[in-house]
Amino acid sequence: MDEALRIVFVGHVDHGKSTLVGRILHETDSVLPSKLEYVEQICRDRGMKFEFAFLLDALEEEQDQGITIDVSQVSFKTKKRAYRVIDAPGHKEFLKNMISGASQADAAILLIDAEEGLREQTKRHATILSLLGLKDIIVVINKMDLIDYKEEVFNALKSEYGRYLATLKITPRAFIPISAYVGDNLVMKTSRMPWYAGPTFIEALDGLEAHRRPEDKPFRLPLQDVYKFDKERLLVGRIETGSVSVGDKLLFLPSEKEGIVKAIRKWNAPVQTKAAAGESVGLVLQDQIFVERGEVACHVSSKPHVLQSFSANIFWMGNKHLEKGSKCLLKLTTQDVECVIESIPKVINSSTLEEISTSAHEVAKNEVAEVIISTKKPVVFDTFDQTQETGRFVLVSDRDVRGGGIILKKVEPFSAI
Repeated sequence: MDEALRIVFVGHVDHGKSTLVGRILHETDSVLPSKLEYVEQICRDRGMKFEFAFLLDALEEEQDQGITIDVSQVSFKTKKRAYRVIDAPGHKEFLKNMISGASQADAAILLIDAEEGLREQTKRHATILSLLGLKDIIVVINKMDLIDYKEEVFNALKSEYGRYLATLKITPRAFIPISAYVGDNLVMKTSRMPWYAGPTFIEALDGLEAHRRPEDKPFRLPLQDVYKFDKERLLVGRIETGSVSVGDKLLFLPSEKEGIVKAIRKWNAPVQTKAAAGESVGLVLQDQIFVERGEVACHVSSKPHVLQSFSANIFWMGNKHLEKGSKCLLKLTTQDVECVIESIPKVINSSTLEEISTSAHEVAKNEVAEVIISTKKPVVFDTFDQTQETGRFVLVSDRDVRGGGIILKKVEPFSAI
């Protein structure tokens, strides 16, 4: 079975995301019968009708919060492979969580309520997914049972949303009419929609191609800290991409110091001679060098960029407008660097996708923009199309995350901040 494919479900808070995920977990036998019985008993005790959304809530231990707030992960398996669900909230106030969730995903499922139709957030979600480089998208038209499974309603929504996605240069893998509540077109075809000849939801998922694995990309280990342990200096961090072996010669950027790996340590684990993406490790070098948090370890043959300026797409969430000349804290891997918005070549309304005049040189809340950013000191990065893990960042202002984005390309350096 292939490595787990990471999928994110996005949609308006009332469009049935929790019901869909809960139902899939049940239909793929990914939930213990005892857990299902537990939720059914709770519903009986409370005099409530059982819903599959409660099953997901129970797994996340958030059934009393009304809406899901934090990005969390559950898993299920089909005959083809395993899937890891990154549950991204759809509520307007939790866009920052959605950015966090979507940025970890290989593919996205966009939900639309057939009865309610397209909402402002439905378009905004697609814009964010496009901004984050997520192109593998399946559109699900849910709650078909509430509109008597009418083909003309499905076709109208498919046509309208398809045109919108085309403006984002997104071609969905499929548009699927379903009822998560009833179970139509999830695992098995339904007789209630004989006019639909496309794949079921699970067939569409299994039809997605596996993405390039992080361990197959160039080696990147952003340093989190340096510890002294048993007379050894451990360079600690999580390997974002690639792999490293004992004996490898590493380059640390931006300091440009070099060292050869003497040993690889993992907490409470046997000694190992190799480590790969996703593992948190401590590296011991043959000779001591002075490096600190924020440095990025790589192989000399595949270096990232080390510059003080780049072009990026951002999604802004701050109440205060982001202006030309605004200063923020850029958080990129383990690097925290002061930065300034040098210019704003383009601003786009995330709901209508209309380009906004940049004569005011500012980005309002919930707008998407192309910006040129310069940093106070050199930062280590890859462009997002090369390596997503080291090509995305967040912007912090007033001690809170106000924006997120991806690096498009390097640009000629500006004068220092």
